[in-house]
Amino acid sequence: MEKLKVLIKAIYAGFMIGVGGIVYLSVENRMIGSFLFSFGLLTIVTQGFFLYTGKIGFVKRWSELLNMAVIVTGNYIGTLLAALLARWSELPVGSLELVNKKLDNNLWNVFLLSVFCGVMMYLAIDNYNKSKHLLFIIAPVMIFILSGFEHSVANMFYFHLAGEYSFQSFAYLLVMVAGNGIGARVFALKPWEEQGKTGANAIGKDEVK
Repeated sequence: MEKLKVLIKAIYAGFMIGVGGIVYLSVENRMIGSFLFSFGLLTIVTQGFFLYTGKIGFVKRWSELLNMAVIVTGNYIGTLLAALLARWSELPVGSLELVNKKLDNNLWNVFLLSVFCGVMMYLAIDNYNKSKHLLFIIAPVMIFILSGFEHSVANMFYFHLAGEYSFQSFAYLLVMVAGNGIGARVFALKPWEEQGKTGANAIGKDEVK
């Protein structure tokens, strides 16, 4: 039952990323599009949905990795539902050109761009949790879109919308999932906080203004 709840929340998260992708593809101005895309992540955070790129950085135990597999599956289903609804309703949006551009890139570059995106997504959630300022959700989303970083779940939606189900596209998605995870985990290590727990080189909370 617990896994089913995780799956459902992940499906909702994937669907909201799909909504963000639809609005991004609907406007010509990339700056405006990236800003509006952030509504998807804002909704996910405030509603408590489960997005892989927002959860992987906060995994504490190996046993939680099973939940990550469930979340990725749910995100994939959610983006598929959003893409199917967009196609069935004949919305004037398409992602084929965007998808072809991504698949023309080599895997190493895709991996590095995915690592950058993983960093942005971890910082978005971590900074928002600490400050509750919406800017910390909006800015990282705009940064990863405008910089061309690769967000695995957003790309699930774009691939679905383009009807791209080749071996290459699945391989690229797996690389993006891995890169997003590594980027998030590297910034989640926080060795300075571990030092603080032992008292070595620690800066007390009252000293930080």
